[in-house]
Amino acid sequence: MMLLRKLIRYAAVSAISTTVSLTILGTLVATGTTTAGWANMIATAAGTVPSFELNRRWVWNRQGPRSVMREAVPFCILSFTGLGLSTVVVSLAAGWATAAGLDVVARTTAAEMANVATFGTLWVLQYLILDRVLFAPRREASAAVDRMEHRRGDDRSLKAA
Repeated sequence: MMLLRKLIRYAAVSAISTTVSLTILGTLVATGTTTAGWANMIATAAGTVPSFELNRRWVWNRQGPRSVMREAVPFCILSFTGLGLSTVVVSLAAGWATAAGLDVVARTTAAEMANVATFGTLWVLQYLILDRVLFAPRREASAAVDRMEHRRGDDRSLKAA
């Protein structure tokens, strides 16, 4: 039951971040504001922020301050690895659509479908990495070290004051 709830929440977060990304991607490609590759990078970067926060807090129920090095940086690396792959695929799809003489709607659709297909393929792998590594429950020893480091930081700020 817990796994099903987590998967449903993960899917909902993916739907939200995908909506953000595709809205930005579609707008940038349709208006010709930038190339499809750059549009994909901008869109993915914008969708990464809500994805990280919602996954961390709602799906994996992580509370308190986030660890930049243990959570945010690895999450961004994971997201931007997917970005690199999807940018190549989106650029190829948009290039194909342009070479085929397709109109702007078909070109935009090809770019968006390439984005969804790439990230959809990576979706299961990302879930496993988030669940088993990035947001896995920390061992008590690790949590104790974190508390000690946090107290030392508090002591330093008191001395500085």
